[in-house]
Amino acid sequence: MTGAIWNLLLGLAWVLLSGDFTGLNLLVGLIFGYITLVLIEPQLDSLKGYPARVPRFIGFIGFFLKELIQANLRVAFDILTPPWHMKPGVIAMPLSARTEMEITMVANLISLTPGTLSLDVSDDRKVLYIHAMFLDNEEELRRNLKEMEHRALELFR
Repeated sequence: MTGAIWNLLLGLAWVLLSGDFTGLNLLVGLIFGYITLVLIEPQLDSLKGYPARVPRFIGFIGFFLKELIQANLRVAFDILTPPWHMKPGVIAMPLSARTEMEITMVANLISLTPGTLSLDVSDDRKVLYIHAMFLDNEEELRRNLKEMEHRALELFR
């Protein structure tokens, strides 16, 4: 978290010192700030691991946007075509997430995706119950959700 704050501060400093208050210039400042933090990471313990998290975060955003678009298109297609293709159901997905924050993030990401909704977490916090709008292939759905969980957990590790 410290690395992200420093990166943002360096990006804002770039914008202020250059006098160009545009989004593109802020992006350039963030890139230069990131490069600076990569170069000084070996000297500061508080930055350990930050340079590796940024590419993972960008990759996760791309992955989640792809999943979001696919889910939106599938739900929109089902709504717009007269014979509905949905087969709703509830599945139990074993969790790899252990902390409250990890479980909350995974459950929210699943709920943000159209066609799925996180219902409950078991008392021992090892199983997440999910309502799915399209339960054609339970194993494929579980595999896709586990991939989303795995990618989300990579952001913390």
